Amino acid sequence: MPIAKPMSADYPTPSILLVEDDQMDVMNVQRELRRNNINVPLIHARNGSEALKMLRGDDGETKIARPSLVMLDINMPRMNGLELLETLRSDPEFVGLNVFIMTTSDLESDRLKARELAVSGYIIKPLSFDTFGEGGTSIDGFSLFLDLLKLKD
Repeated sequence: MPIAKPMSADYPTPSILLVEDDQMDVMNVQRELRRNNINVPLIHARNGSEALKMLRGDDGETKIARPSLVMLDINMPRMNGLELLETLRSDPEFVGLNVFIMTTSDLESDRLKARELAVSGYIIKPLSFDTFGEGGTSIDGFSLFLDLLKLKD
């Protein structure tokens, strides 16, 4: 996705890191972003381990620029979303990263763990920004999402 508009020197080029193992969900996110005129680079990692390598530039992986936010599935192989979130929160470079959980899990234990790890929003799939924020967050999650990115055309 091309970038929608230039950003000032105070803000890095906006981007989204999508950590998702289901290709249909990746396509759904891409469609919803387009439908809402959010035209920023979408970087895709298939699991938490791959995302961490991309963020840190480990194991020969090219280090990506710090994303504006991370959209993170919980249930993934190798390193699940909550494990990645816990790792990010313990790393000084990524502790303040805005992370939105998107998951099919409606388990209270997952919600509590995400809340403990200072998640920005929790969305139950299937993802639709029309109902963004209904997955347990007490704020208008989609508005926060747009405010964080400042990307909507």
